[in-house]
Amino acid sequence: MTVTSKTALNDGVQGSMKKNRSQKAGLTLCQKRALDLLERQGNVFLTGAAGTGKSYLLDRYLIGKSAQDFPVVASTGAAAVLIGGRTFHSFFGLGILEGGPDAAAARALRTRKVVGRLQRACCIVIDEVSMLSGAAMKAAETVARGARGLDAPWGGLRVIAVGDFAQLPPVTPDGRSKDWAFLHPVWPESDFQPALLTTVVRTQDVNFLAVLNFVREGTVNDEVLRFLDQRTAPSSEHEEGARLFPHRAQAEEYNRRRLAALPRPARIFPTRYVGDERYFETARRVVPIPDALLLKEGALVMMRKNDVSGRLRWVNGSLGHVGRMAEDALEVRLLMGEEILLGKEKFSCLDGDGREVASAWNFPVMLAWAATIHKAQGASLDRMIVDLAALWEPGQAYVALSRVRSSSGLLIERWSRSSIRAEPLVTRFYNGLADRARKYVPRPYFEAPGKSKTRKDRKGPARSGAGRKNPMTL
Repeated sequence: MTVTSKTALNDGVQGSMKKNRSQKAGLTLCQKRALDLLERQGNVFLTGAAGTGKSYLLDRYLIGKSAQDFPVVASTGAAAVLIGGRTFHSFFGLGILEGGPDAAAARALRTRKVVGRLQRACCIVIDEVSMLSGAAMKAAETVARGARGLDAPWGGLRVIAVGDFAQLPPVTPDGRSKDWAFLHPVWPESDFQPALLTTVVRTQDVNFLAVLNFVREGTVNDEVLRFLDQRTAPSSEHEEGARLFPHRAQAEEYNRRRLAALPRPARIFPTRYVGDERYFETARRVVPIPDALLLKEGALVMMRKNDVSGRLRWVNGSLGHVGRMAEDALEVRLLMGEEILLGKEKFSCLDGDGREVASAWNFPVMLAWAATIHKAQGASLDRMIVDLAALWEPGQAYVALSRVRSSSGLLIERWSRSSIRAEPLVTRFYNGLADRARKYVPRPYFEAPGKSKTRKDRKGPARSGAGRKNPMTL
């Protein structure tokens, strides 16, 4: 190696180190470690308990990276809308896996657009990976390997998987056993290096954090018993906060009843759909706002987008009461005390190439006297009322309890030991991750090969909720 090339190499390494130091300002210790791992070569599994800042850290990592080189995909349509990305199935051309994973992969490889975008990408981010089946992951890996023409995992495409398997599991038809992605051979073949986030930044309530960790593991000890009993009390219609129900019908009925009880005139704000009409039905299913928003002054609503103005006055999940209403303006008095004025905003649906094919326009709110546990995933609630007496899915109780910022904002109507459940397979998987993380040896820094200078780079956090702070600073 010549002296000139050594100098160039040293300059490159020092430049990467300087960039990393500036990026890590304001992060927790485990976030700094995880960000360093994201900046290095190899596939990564970014994971951690609810509220540890996975989304925030990913936003930081993606700044300055083009959406073509670093596409972001999500396991469900609803998650894709919230992150401003595409669905996993549309990006890989898998559809609904009609005919089985092998047939779906073969069809995808006959699609030029699918092959083209996989050849252009150098790294793909898969959000909410816990809700993907192992069969879907393997089908996507087969498509990537074939499209890139390289007999290596994912055809040499770098993969960053993001999620928490201790939360809601993949949907399995006909009640069969859960097809967890980490149980499929494609997971160890992908050689994901764990980037573990352990510091919860959604709340600084130490006792509550300890209880959440036990509930995440399915443990009901004296500390959990004492906490749940202390927070359990009968509720009334006058209790302020969002009620979480396991079933959608329960939440919708409760919202209708509470709205009808307000002695004020109602206004209907229809959601306006723009774009290709063929995608309107899909948009109706996945956007986090109703087809028609029915509101009254005094109605309790939940914000469904973060404040992107830079002032960060609210986040997805903030609660408030409706004030004055006009056709294009909505006044909301946040429970935290601030009064805000909202305009109608856009929720985009993207195709596999990242092009907007349809969008939904309306005020970014939903009625919030009640919501489902599933729909509240990803939200940070100020106050919450929940019934934990008859849950059936491992992780449901944990997802519900971890939505609220502080135990002071939590009221439990009922609870039962049988609802506090964890999946033993998941517990064993995470024990293995912690052991592997301790043995990690740093790899060289990752550089996108032949990055195009003509592509539009992300100027800020790439996901819906761009501009969000680390939850610790809210």
